[in-house]
Amino acid sequence: MIYINNRDLLDQTLNFALEEYALKQLPSDETYLMFYRMAPTVIVGRNQNTVEELNMDFISKHDVTVTRRLSGGGAVYNDPGNLSFSFIAKDDGDSFNNYKKFTEPVIRALAHMGVDAQLEGRNDLTVAGKKISGNAQFVTQGRIFSHGTLLFDVDLDVVSKALHPDKAKFESKGIKSVRSRVTNIREHLAKDRTIHQFKEELLHYIFEGQDHVPEYRLTDQDWTKIIALANRRYRNWDWVYGKSPEFNLQKARRFPGGRVDFRMNVKKGRIEKLAIFGDFFGAGDVHEFERQLIGLKYDPNILDQKLKAIDCHHYFGKIGAEELLAALF
Repeated sequence: MIYINNRDLLDQTLNFALEEYALKQLPSDETYLMFYRMAPTVIVGRNQNTVEELNMDFISKHDVTVTRRLSGGGAVYNDPGNLSFSFIAKDDGDSFNNYKKFTEPVIRALAHMGVDAQLEGRNDLTVAGKKISGNAQFVTQGRIFSHGTLLFDVDLDVVSKALHPDKAKFESKGIKSVRSRVTNIREHLAKDRTIHQFKEELLHYIFEGQDHVPEYRLTDQDWTKIIALANRRYRNWDWVYGKSPEFNLQKARRFPGGRVDFRMNVKKGRIEKLAIFGDFFGAGDVHEFERQLIGLKYDPNILDQKLKAIDCHHYFGKIGAEELLAALF
């Protein structure tokens, strides 16, 4: 494994561009680890409707950056008190949605510092039942990254102000608010540390047994390409906010595998336009799935047959054809 040192860069558009660059451009026979912090930023999941997830008044008044990640899942607020980690590796066929594989080194490192963290639910790390980390993944061309947050000393009161919480999600978990569900790692440490000390200890624990931490040195040429990627994707309005089509029919439902929200234009009984939003975790590009339904009759029997012929789990993770049909009707 090789460490990619981003020199504590707080621009999350560049951090995401660096992560994608490492995934697609660096030698594929290596596994990489990177950490990143960020200025106050809201990050939406790949398939989410950005405007509906955010409190736009708060975002604009408090100069909060907004960007979108390549991975699925829900929206998160982070600030410099959060430390995110990312493992970039070969996709061995048993990695996607296998969060245990990538979070175990972090859990062991936290235990070393006196923090009893557990992997719970779809993708969360918790301490005493409260969330300290959310994780997500992205796969492409035989490669995967699995990244997660570590709420070390985040301003948790801002989390609920910046985001529009999903009431159905909270009800399913028996909780009342974002604030009541999360906690900072710093409160649970056996000995207090700064976030920089915390990162260094995590880094050296994960590379335990090695005389030194092997590091990939980013060149000027690397940075030129990373900055271009940030401009092209993570700072691009169309990527971050997207153009949601006009629709005359909305069907949405939450399942254990996540929320799915269908927005459709149905004319003369056929699906003319379709956009799908949600916080589900799928390996496939949901736009490919959308295209397979365009032109079909909005009829439960026809869509049932079509959905059964598609590998729905590829696009929606743990959500299958029967659940999607239930959401559509």
